[in-house]
Amino acid sequence: MEEKKINEQESLELIARMIESTKENLEVGRGNRFLYFGYFAFVLSIVVFACVKLTHNNQFSGLWWLMFLCWGIVSWKSKKPKVVTYIDRAINSGWIVVGVMFCLSTVYLLVSAFITHSTDMSLMMPFSLLFVSVGTSMTGVIVRNHAITYLPLVSAIVSFYMLNSLLFGPPSVWWHLLFGVASVFNMIIPGHLLNVKEIKNV
Repeated sequence: MEEKKINEQESLELIARMIESTKENLEVGRGNRFLYFGYFAFVLSIVVFACVKLTHNNQFSGLWWLMFLCWGIVSWKSKKPKVVTYIDRAINSGWIVVGVMFCLSTVYLLVSAFITHSTDMSLMMPFSLLFVSVGTSMTGVIVRNHAITYLPLVSAIVSFYMLNSLLFGPPSVWWHLLFGVASVFNMIIPGHLLNVKEIKNV
């Protein structure tokens, strides 16, 4: 069976439709994954900071494990798109790689903590910010949105600051709030930008 050849204009229109379809598929209900994770991380950062600051007990940092609960709920509630484009698969594959890096880092730190008899998992904060920043920027590149591409760089800078500060002492309690602020740039604002774009397209 002979394949139908398309010209350059038709190719560009097809790519544009795929990108728009991908932006629609990024939505979850009234919001999208970016907003769910971003706002949850922002509120949780305030809660963890307050608990650690008021009680002087760093064990409350373990509340960050609730992010896994958020991930589970969002994944459970997410509706599978009716049409999955090549761009959808590219974005999903990229985030799978980010997830694998996150899991490998978590396993490594857990094993290290077990061997050294330490309960300090603070390195996961800068690692997580860096991984999410890469994933969000990559999504911005694929959907051709410059703001979504470059805003997460602010979050990446925060992660570099955290790692660099370890040269001068233990993690600060302010890391928790910094994580929340960074979530504004790598999740919340990009999520709202995607929604605004969808509203304009309706």
